[in-house]
Amino acid sequence: MRLSSLSALLCCLAAGSAAAGDLAFVTCQNGDALSVLDLGAGTELRRIPLPGKPAGVAVSPDGSVYTVSADSKAVRHLDATGALLAETVLDGGPIGAALDPENGHLFVSDWYNARIWVLDAETLAPVAELATGAEPAGLAIQDGLLASADRDGDMVSVFDLASLSLLHRIPVGERPFGLRFAPDGRLFVGNVGTNDVSVLDAREGVTLATLPVGERPYGVGFARGRGFVTNQYGDSVSVFDLATLEPLATIDVGEYPEGIDVSGDTIVVANWFENTVTLIDAATLEVTGTIATADGPRAFGRFIAEDPAP
Repeated sequence: MRLSSLSALLCCLAAGSAAAGDLAFVTCQNGDALSVLDLGAGTELRRIPLPGKPAGVAVSPDGSVYTVSADSKAVRHLDATGALLAETVLDGGPIGAALDPENGHLFVSDWYNARIWVLDAETLAPVAELATGAEPAGLAIQDGLLASADRDGDMVSVFDLASLSLLHRIPVGERPFGLRFAPDGRLFVGNVGTNDVSVLDAREGVTLATLPVGERPYGVGFARGRGFVTNQYGDSVSVFDLATLEPLATIDVGEYPEGIDVSGDTIVVANWFENTVTLIDAATLEVTGTIATADGPRAFGRFIAEDPAP
C-alpha cells in the first residue's frame, strides 16, 4: 500500500514521537552547512557553516559529531554547538564515516582509492588503512564488525574491529551504497543499481535474502521490528517486517530522500532536493511532519545523537 504524505501539522505535533532531547546533525551538501535539529521540539536549533560540501556524518555517544566534506576532503570533529574539536584533510575522496568509540577509531571511506582510513577518534591522526573493493561508500559498525559498501565492486567488505583484519568480501546487488546492521545483527545493504536490498550474515559472509524495494534505494533504518529504506528516485520509503521480510508499506516523503536514522519511535529521513527532513511514526507508518534544513541535506551515516541526560 502507499501512504500519502499528510498535510502540514503543527510543529509540536511534527516531532511528537521523537525522543525528547535527541538532536539530528544533518550535513547539507549544497549549503555548506550542518543543520542541528531538536527532534523533540521539531525545530532547527542552529545552522553551522561547514565548507567543502559535507555529506558523511557519524555521531558520538558523548553528543559530538564527525563530518566529512567531500570537496575539501576535510574531516571534522565538532561539539553540539559547532565548536571545532579536531580537523584533518585527507588525500583521496572521503565520503562515508563510522565511529568505533570502544576502540577509539573513526573510519572514513575513500571513494577514489578503494580503501578505508582508520583515524584516531580524538586527534583524527591516521592510524591505518584497510583495502576494500572499488569505490567504497557507506560504512556500518556493530558487534565487533565493520562493513563497507563497495559500490563499483558490487560487494561488501567486512572487517574485524579489534584486529582490523579482513573477514569477508560478499557479493551483493549492483552498486551498493548505504548499509546498516539490524538490531539482530543481520546486515542490510541498499543496491541502487538493482532496486533491492541484500540481507547478509556478515559474520559468516553469506547472503540470506534479497528484498525488492523502490527505485534507487539508498539508506536503511530500523524501528519497531520494521526496516525502512529510502528510495531516491521514488521520493518514498519502503517498509518491511524484520522477522518475515514481507513488505508492509511505501510511504511518500520529500524529494530525493537519502539519509535515514531513528529517534525513539520516529524515523527521520533527509530529503536532499527539498531541504527538509521528514518524520515518520514507526508504529503507525504515518508521516507526522517535516523540519526545514539548510540547502541539500544528505545526512549520509548515523546522524542522530541521543539525549545524554537521564
